[in-house]
Amino acid sequence: MTVADLANALSFEILSLPDPDREITGGYTGDLLSWVMGRAKSGDAWVTIMTNVNVVAVATLADVACVIIAENSEVGADIIKTASDKQINVLRSSLSSYEVCKALASNLEN
Repeated sequence: MTVADLANALSFEILSLPDPDREITGGYTGDLLSWVMGRAKSGDAWVTIMTNVNVVAVATLADVACVIIAENSEVGADIIKTASDKQINVLRSSLSSYEVCKALASNLEN
């Protein structure tokens, strides 16, 4: 499933979508950036509530397919611009991290 397909299927808000055809191959959830950096895999959809610019740096290093910001956490314009500049897909949802993970797993299994 591509990032664009996921955003469409789950009605996630698109904040940055420079690579809509990026394939999602798994998922990872976490808010401790150093932990995510060492454990998220390339191609994962990373679910977090964190919204500082370091999220973009970690997403770049981990080569995740996208970052999904849960619980409608506020995302500043500077983060969205940095994500676009660094080719990082960023989506947002009003769902909790748990609910996003359930929906993600369900859609990746199909």
